[in-house]
Amino acid sequence: GRSTPKWTPISITSKPHTHTADRMRMRSRALLVLLLCSLLAGAANAEPSPDPTYKDCHPGDKAALLAFKAALGEAYHFASWTPDNPCCDWYDVTCDHFTGRVVGLAVFQDANLTGTIPSALAGLPHLQDLTLRHLPRLSGPIPPAIGKLSNLSSLRISWTAVSGPVPSFLGALKKLTFLELSFNSLSGAIPASLGTIPNLSGINLSRNRLTGAIPPMFLSKSSDQVYLWLSHNNLTGPVPAGFAAVEFAHLDLSRNALTGDASGLFGRGKELQYIDLSRNDFDFDLSAVVLPEQLYFVDVSHNAIHGSIPAQVASLSNLQFFNVSYNRLCGPVPTGGNMERFDLYNFQHNKCLCGAPLPACKK
Repeated sequence: GRSTPKWTPISITSKPHTHTADRMRMRSRALLVLLLCSLLAGAANAEPSPDPTYKDCHPGDKAALLAFKAALGEAYHFASWTPDNPCCDWYDVTCDHFTGRVVGLAVFQDANLTGTIPSALAGLPHLQDLTLRHLPRLSGPIPPAIGKLSNLSSLRISWTAVSGPVPSFLGALKKLTFLELSFNSLSGAIPASLGTIPNLSGINLSRNRLTGAIPPMFLSKSSDQVYLWLSHNNLTGPVPAGFAAVEFAHLDLSRNALTGDASGLFGRGKELQYIDLSRNDFDFDLSAVVLPEQLYFVDVSHNAIHGSIPAQVASLSNLQFFNVSYNRLCGPVPTGGNMERFDLYNFQHNKCLCGAPLPACKK
């Protein structure tokens, strides 16, 4: 039969010389000590990292928030706002984990909260985002205290009973990028100071009772894409000539009493995607208008616009909505492209428009 292979045993009893092993152990310990010292020194010199569970805000901010709560009658909405609770845990409050300062306050959707906007807000100098929304019993004017919040980048006061003017002191908020004051009872003119805020790219003043003209130099300093909502007010006069140079992405001037030539809002190469000029009294020749290529929504209905519909409309690949009804337009409705998606509703009540979906043009 097969011979069993012979395995050569390996000795496990042999050891290195004792003095060699001792040197190796001493060297390992020294390296370990050096490593620990290095780690401890690094920890001592490092910047303290933010505590992601930061709880209590700056004492001054906490006092201002408690005064804000007291001014609104200790409303139940602020039940968590007690001196014993860390204020960064309070409902509606956002803190900066690096500094413990209050940077956000968003109070919304409470039909029982009653009173005026508390001036105690001035005690929150690091506030960046203030939202007071869907508070139908919040009334009175916008207080000067808000004009002192120099770090605000976003201010939203909407769906309230706040009244009085849009304050000119809001123009002092030079870090503001978004302003929403919609669905309130604000009256008077739009202050020209709003248009001087350098990085303000979103303004919503719709659904108020604003009167007068749009300020002539409004938004003339804007370099970014601009989103502007002024609908459902009582604004009069022409569109500022300077608007032709503003890079609007979204513009809603509907349901006012604006007049004159708004053709400068259009033009080749512009960023405009959404424009609603409906229910005003604009009067210009639509034939001469070049529509921006990115447009997906156009409503110029219920005006006094004349001329014809540019044939270019049919080739706008993004166009989803197009309404020129109730004007003084003439000539054939363009055909081809995306025109089949628009029906009689989009063209009715014009002087002499013709062609599908309207009656055929007379030869």
